[in-house]
Formats: sequence, structure tokens, C-alpha cells
Amino acid sequence: MIRNVPGSGGWLEVICGPMFSGKSEELIRRLRRAEIAGQRVLIVKPRVDDRYDVAHVVSHAGAKMRAVSVEDSRDALRRADGYDAIGVDEAQFFDEHIVETVERLVGEGKRVVAAGLDRDFRGEPFGAMPLLLCRAEFVDKLQAVCHRCGGAATRTQRLVDGAPAPFDGATIQIGALDSYEARCGDCYRAGAALSLDAAAV
Repeated sequence: MIRNVPGSGGWLEVICGPMFSGKSEELIRRLRRAEIAGQRVLIVKPRVDDRYDVAHVVSHAGAKMRAVSVEDSRDALRRADGYDAIGVDEAQFFDEHIVETVERLVGEGKRVVAAGLDRDFRGEPFGAMPLLLCRAEFVDKLQAVCHRCGGAATRTQRLVDGAPAPFDGATIQIGALDSYEARCGDCYRAGAALSLDAAAV
């Protein structure tokens, strides 16, 4: 794919998709290349995401890169001073001010790479991701492998005791393979129907 990177000024790249689609791995890959090019690189991640390592971004496949855990988007803005390229991991977990933070960084001439879930476990737009997507110069929507049928997965199914979780649960619940599966549209809809049936009982 040919991309015309702006000759001057900053820009925003968004990497999105369901869980287990390689978003963090792609974020790490891009920022490692920026480091090789001699750029000063910073990755920020929300403090709430403590699944693997608070001092690193770690992909489900095991790739890792040093990161700074921040309290909120304003903290991220303060930390970004002096860097050329800034990665934002798990962007959906940040507060609504992440959009203005990213726009300010881009306005300062920085490259920002944001990675996150575009949909929550209900299939609804997640956090500030829709606003970041519509402001991005470049967007990559990744697919995972459906844990049920092996097809192309674009959704994330939350599980409770191995069964689809009811939709009335909290939107943010940190977890990995024990709590979530990547699913294609058909398998997700089948799981969602079971969840609705269970809620009706």
C-alpha cells in the first residue's frame, strides 16, 4: 500500500480492530522503525491496563516495548514533550480529552499512532475511538481469527464462565483470553443471541 506521508507537520495513524488482531504488535513495529530512523519515541498507555506489564506495551504474541503508564490524557500530553513520535496504546480506555490531546500533538508536528478497540463487547463504538478514526490521516482496521470457526474476526465477545456475557455489564473490564474471544460476525451474533436469551430467563 502506497501512503503519501505529509511533507511537513504532524499526522495521526489509527490501528483498530477486535482483541487478538495484532494492534499492539503493529504499534510496536511502527515505533521501532521510527527509533531506527533516529526519532525520539514515546508510548503511553492508560494506567488501568495492567494485564502484562505496567512499564511496557506487550502484545498477546509477546512483543514488547517500553511504555509509560499515565493517569489520563492530560498526563499523556505532559509526558509527550520532547518526542517526535508518540504511540497511544489501548486508546479506547482514555478519557474524552484524548481527542484534543492527540490533535494538539499533531498540531505540534508530531506523528501520533493510536491503537485500540473500535467496538466494545456489545458491538458499539468504544470510547473516543470513533472521533480518532474520523480525524486520522491513516487508518488500518485489522482482523483476528475467530475462536469459534476460524474465519475473519471483527468483533470481541466477552465471556463469563465460558459463555457470552450479558450486555448489562460494565463496558471496561480488563482481561485477555480467559475473558474474551475474537469472533466473526456470525459467531458473535450467535453468542449475543444466547446472552439475550439468558438475560430474559
